[in-house]
Amino acid sequence: MAEATATEVIKERLMRDSADFRRLAQIHTRYSEALEKLVHKGYLTEQEKVEEVNLKKMKLQLKDQMELLIQKHRQPTNAN
Repeated sequence: MAEATATEVIKERLMRDSADFRRLAQIHTRYSEALEKLVHKGYLTEQEKVEEVNLKKMKLQLKDQMELLIQKHRQPTNAN
C-alpha cells in the first residue's frame, strides 16, 4: 500500500513539474474518453472496432511512457 501511495506522490509531482508527463496524461485522457464513447455504443461498425483496438493500443503505449517517467523519477541518480 505504501508503494501505491509513493507512486501517487510521484505522479502528482510529475503532473506539476513535467510538461512531458502532463502532455502524456492529457492525451491518455482524450483516448480514454474516445474509447468510453465507443464502449457505450450498442453496436460498433468494423471501422469503430478497429478504432477501439487502436485506441487501446495507443493508451497502453502512453501508459508505458508515463510509467517509464515514474520509474526514472523514483530511481536515485547515479553520479559515477
